[in-house]
Amino acid sequence: MPDIHIHREHDLGLAKARKVALQWAIDAENKFEMECTIIEGKSSDTVEFTRSGVKGELLVEAHQFTLDAKLGFLLGAFSRTIESEIEKNLDALLAKGSAPARAKPAAKKAAVKTAKK
Repeated sequence: MPDIHIHREHDLGLAKARKVALQWAIDAENKFEMECTIIEGKSSDTVEFTRSGVKGELLVEAHQFTLDAKLGFLLGAFSRTIESEIEKNLDALLAKGSAPARAKPAAKKAAVKTAKK
């Protein structure tokens, strides 16, 4: 099965990185019908995501994100396109997360499940 591996360094710190990861999980659920579970830890979180033909995880740390995914046979032919789309979405969220904070309207409740390590 083709693999996708994306690594991004950042200067957000863990609290802001968690917010970026939560938004990434919400977007993945809404746009790609992924099922996401966030497993919170003391020094890092893991976002596990799955749907038919895709399984992976996003490791969220204070200074980096690491995403690894396995694609099934049918999606394997589109691995470069999928990887490019994930990179684009993650980079946009990281850029937004490093922007100065502004007042925001109340966010909708996420369908993302959260579990403690």
